[in-house]
Amino acid sequence: MRSEIPKIILAIALPLVGGWINGYLTRPEIAGWYQGLNLPSFRPPNWVFAPVWTSLYIGMGYASYLVWRDGGGFNGKAKGPLILYGVQLVLNWAWTPIFFKLHELKWSFVESLALAGAVAATGFAFSKINKIAGYVFIPYFVWCSYASLLNFVIYKHNPEQTATIEAITEGS
Repeated sequence: MRSEIPKIILAIALPLVGGWINGYLTRPEIAGWYQGLNLPSFRPPNWVFAPVWTSLYIGMGYASYLVWRDGGGFNGKAKGPLILYGVQLVLNWAWTPIFFKLHELKWSFVESLALAGAVAATGFAFSKINKIAGYVFIPYFVWCSYASLLNFVIYKHNPEQTATIEAITEGS
């Protein structure tokens, strides 16, 4: 087990690092642009997001380790589920700049639906190799579904806030 600890730490660190980078890049937008949006009453307070995402990242990282270990890594039956994991992780990290940097409320919603689908597919694929790894994705899927709903309502309540392609390219 002792030789497995560095592998577990690496598996957990991967999603956490991406999340922390996105958090750092997003921080200025929260106090400015985001607070100026018409936000729904069911939106949690800002302080909730960091601990929720941190726990979800830790869980998904550990789940990826379990699948990697039990499924023979990229040379075994874990290859497909781990590729799905990578896809959902990229989609997870992509949502933040689409929403907070590009201010694309509509496209961030569309992207959030793709993310929720990828999370569901990953959880299902993980469960075929390690049941606990699959179960870990249930709260992640629920949170992503809730986040998609939140994104949709923000989009509908702030139609003038969606950036145009001209505004994005002119701002570059």
